[in-house]
Amino acid sequence: MPEPIEITNMKKNSDNREYVLNTVKENGKLLEFASDTLKNDREIVCEAVKNNPEALEFASNILKGDREIVYESVSKLGWTYCYAGENLLLDKELLIAGLKKSGQILYFSHPDMRDNKEVVLEAVKNKGIIVKYASSRLRDDKEVAIEAMKQDKSCYIFLGENIKKDEEILELKG
Repeated sequence: MPEPIEITNMKKNSDNREYVLNTVKENGKLLEFASDTLKNDREIVCEAVKNNPEALEFASNILKGDREIVYESVSKLGWTYCYAGENLLLDKELLIAGLKKSGQILYFSHPDMRDNKEVVLEAVKNKGIIVKYASSRLRDDKEVAIEAMKQDKSCYIFLGENIKKDEEILELKG
């Protein structure tokens, strides 16, 4: 199967800033075929991510650490949090924006964030089973356990030993 013409054209023009900028405004994922220099161009990456939040994958490592760009992506798609730069992994607001879209991203979060009750509550409201990645302290927290159980009863096995004996939790288990 021949390569799609838009990919061929992007590869031919990968160093042409104007061409790349106009192209990613229409199809952000074509950022993949831009030159490394242009993958580090903030305006180009912003436009690519605005068009398609998945384009964050192809941004330079430097721009994966740019909070505004990462927020633009994560707040729309959630799972793209896995591409966030290390410098952003303790940014609670950024993480919560992503968790509202995908509770699963708690898996990619910094261990300190897995011990933050506000963060974990947002994650389990979206995806109860993700409680298994919460800190042991929060897996034994009644409020966290209730939210997780409301969302998915099968998460009971990941709760802390003390909270598993709680009457309200046992009632939710059924």
